[in-house]
Amino acid sequence: MAKFNLSWRWFAPVIVALTLALCPAPAGLQPHAWLYFSVFLGVIVGLILEPAPGAVVAMTGLAIIAIFSPWLLYSPEQLATPGFKYTSSSLSWMVSGFSNSVIWLIFAAFMFGTGYEKTGLGRRIALILVKKMGHKTLLLGYAIMFSELLLAPVTPSNSARGAGIIYPIVRNLPPLYNSQPNTPSARSIGSYIMWIGISANCVTSAIFLTAMAPNLLLIGLLKTSSHLSLSWGDWFLGMLPLSLLLIALVPWLSYVLYPPTIKAGEQVPKWASAELAAMGPLSLRETKMLGLMIIALLLWIFAGQYIDAALVGYSVVALMLLGKIITWDDIISNKAAWSVFFWLASLIALATGLNNVGFITWFGKLIAQGLQGFSTTVVMVLLVIVFYLLRYFFASATAYTSALAPMMIAAALMLPAIPLPTFSLMIGAAIGLGSIVTPYATGPSPIYYGSGYLPTNDYWRLGAIFGLIFLGLLIVTGLVWMPMVMG
Repeated sequence: MAKFNLSWRWFAPVIVALTLALCPAPAGLQPHAWLYFSVFLGVIVGLILEPAPGAVVAMTGLAIIAIFSPWLLYSPEQLATPGFKYTSSSLSWMVSGFSNSVIWLIFAAFMFGTGYEKTGLGRRIALILVKKMGHKTLLLGYAIMFSELLLAPVTPSNSARGAGIIYPIVRNLPPLYNSQPNTPSARSIGSYIMWIGISANCVTSAIFLTAMAPNLLLIGLLKTSSHLSLSWGDWFLGMLPLSLLLIALVPWLSYVLYPPTIKAGEQVPKWASAELAAMGPLSLRETKMLGLMIIALLLWIFAGQYIDAALVGYSVVALMLLGKIITWDDIISNKAAWSVFFWLASLIALATGLNNVGFITWFGKLIAQGLQGFSTTVVMVLLVIVFYLLRYFFASATAYTSALAPMMIAAALMLPAIPLPTFSLMIGAAIGLGSIVTPYATGPSPIYYGSGYLPTNDYWRLGAIFGLIFLGLLIVTGLVWMPMVMG
């Protein structure tokens, strides 16, 4: 049965691509562009079903298009151009994603996360907050939120942050109050803690550009489609009011809508104190790591006009190596970082090709024609709502962003009245915030869902409620604040 499931997952992307390729090209779209889109859609189906790691699926798609580039990547007119060599052009296109600065920024951010993990600084920060704020359940919720907040800028994998650093700490807290999973006692405090854990992960994923890999994928797609580039500081400033509202409201709303019966206690601070005592005093490596992270964040926020964010990240990684915070072996053995590096570079190249063959322009015109007669504000809000609600159909933030973000950008490009920087920020926020709606939407979701503290009915109900609240706040701040700061 397992073999059959795997075979089905392999065949489905191929069947989708071939079925689409055998259909005639729509009016206004050249045949080679339609064939290219067929392979692209097959890659997206592969990313959703995951018969192999995402990087393998994306690289396979690249290879297929490059090999058959005379029929997929170039029009007959281009091939007939004197001196045109499709072999060298195809190779240049295939590796173009690896030269994108976004790729190197996210790779550097992964190394920052390695430094946090190896030095123990991330765990220490979370334990200190829990110790200081854990005597009251509501404050404990804020401690979990602040822990995610402090780790998010330098942990571009929300799974590594949520499931690898925060969850191992918070899963130890409910049993201190005899709140056990899959029992009536789960609601006493454990359910509240676990819901805060996944909610905080989704919120912080939207706040910072480097908090989630799909955020950077969106920026890469935006740059290849429109040549518009949003910096780390642009993202942070654009999200600021939304961020402050969510940080302040989510722990309290969870406390009101999913109330724990245990309101206070000293068990958590005592446990955190014992864990910190076992860690010992702040080490020199932790101090170095903290100093470098502060420098990187300050440069990302205030020096974006003078120094590229990727260059900052690359330089800090070099200093981490020289300062022996991490080793070269840590870099070459970081499977998660290399995996993201390859699939992100491959997806950006695929999206670039989608734009080069003219599909993005054609699709944007199609959407624009369908939205004629509506005001710019209504169109922008409708597109954001559609993008947000489609999150229910994806179990991967990467597949979700890869499949839908190019189409949203294409629609905005064909409607010049839509402020593209503002619209892109709203789409970016929707990627992280929309991850709250289902127990399968993003990496940490199944971890918290499977903890035994969040029953299925509760998760779907709370996901819908918080998803609507997040969407409402996103639309309001997107219409009021983001246009003011993005110009």
